[in-house]
Amino acid sequence: MQIIDFYKDHPGMLGLTYLVIVNILGFALMGIDKKKAEKNKWRIPEKTLFIVAAIGGSVGSILGMKVFRHKTKHTKFTVGMPAILVFQLMMVALCVVQILRR
Repeated sequence: MQIIDFYKDHPGMLGLTYLVIVNILGFALMGIDKKKAEKNKWRIPEKTLFIVAAIGGSVGSILGMKVFRHKTKHTKFTVGMPAILVFQLMMVALCVVQILRR
């Protein structure tokens, strides 16, 4: 119950916790997929990598691409992942503007 009480007292932390977890997931999936590619094993579908980025893990996914040097020659990823991040940042900015107008 302490965790539930913490999030009740700090509602903004729930969103932050979610973003940290989904970005760690995006980063990890890039690393896992890179290792599987090197060993010619079953791969994580590109659709899954994009879904994780789209639900908030774009920063972790982009960092994973750079750290593991994975998907860096695929235009779909080198343009798509940053585009998702820019869209997400625009949505955050829009939300902040709406909050500040109140």
